[in-house]
Amino acid sequence: MCGIAATGNPYDKLLKDIEINGKTYKYYDLSALGSKYDRLPFCIRVLLESCVRNCDNFQVLEKDVNNVLDWETNQTAEGGVEIAFKPARVILQDLTGVPAVVDFAAMREAMKGLGGNPHKINPICPADLVIDHSVQVDFSRSPEALNKNQDLEFVRNKERFQFLKWGAQAFDNMLIVPPGSGIVHQVNLEYLARVVFTNDILHPDSVVGTDSHTTMINGLGVVGWGVGGEF
Repeated sequence: MCGIAATGNPYDKLLKDIEINGKTYKYYDLSALGSKYDRLPFCIRVLLESCVRNCDNFQVLEKDVNNVLDWETNQTAEGGVEIAFKPARVILQDLTGVPAVVDFAAMREAMKGLGGNPHKINPICPADLVIDHSVQVDFSRSPEALNKNQDLEFVRNKERFQFLKWGAQAFDNMLIVPPGSGIVHQVNLEYLARVVFTNDILHPDSVVGTDSHTTMINGLGVVGWGVGGEF
């Protein structure tokens, strides 16, 4: 792909202003795409909005937008139709989140070694990390069980927790739920949901998660997918 560069978004002509509580926001008016949009299920409209907002004819093509618009036809196409999709955020457990933070730390170290600014290395997609799969139950059936288990958890995972605490402070676009807050099911996926992102351009929340309960977020009208070894 040498010589190919991202271009401006060809759908910026769809940008409109909306005022909410005295503040003006921009959003992509998908209804301007015509009658095909009107027939799309709401979940497919979320995919369409992502393609329109991220279209640069490099990573996301106008063809991707048209493929989503033609959902009625393409859903029955033999072999399916692929589209480029960028979720609004991801949710991780420590099982997958710790290696991701390690990768970002290594990239920062490499950037520093090359004489660049390591603080430029951050997740592009907002990420929520819940410390989850390091939790073990050694004590039960007693009032002191919770505190005893948490004490052991901190002893066993001291270096991991110290590293994640550094990551929570060092990286932008990353939320790390501290240990002792419960596993991802107890932390509550709805609590972490944005529903609508209000930074720069208004856009609907969508999430890809590595927890088996991720799809429960659909109950809030947030489109979610679960991926990974649990499934």
